Amino acid sequence: MECFHDVDRASAFADAKMKKNNLFTTDRMFCDVYCFEPGQEQSPHSHDGSDKIYYVVEGAGTIRIGSEERVVEAGGVVLAPAGEPHGVVNHGSNRLRLLVFMAPLP
Repeated sequence: MECFHDVDRASAFADAKMKKNNLFTTDRMFCDVYCFEPGQEQSPHSHDGSDKIYYVVEGAGTIRIGSEERVVEAGGVVLAPAGEPHGVVNHGSNRLRLLVFMAPLP
């Protein structure tokens, strides 16, 4: 397993929908870079038994956890506890990149 990555070089965007770019996967967790073009979203969903962390690397996005939504800018970090519905929307005119950790694997 590769233990060193560069988030910028691991980032790729797609025109059709937000793109997940995997950095690390183990038996216990994963770490991805989620890339959103303007207008793209991750529909609300939940993971029973798995916590997820979103760290905003670039841009700003609306992140929903349960019934609460907030605009989170670069440098912000958000916890989606296991079982809580969560999702992301890029309402802005710039690209959005998130570093995403989830453990344990669903």
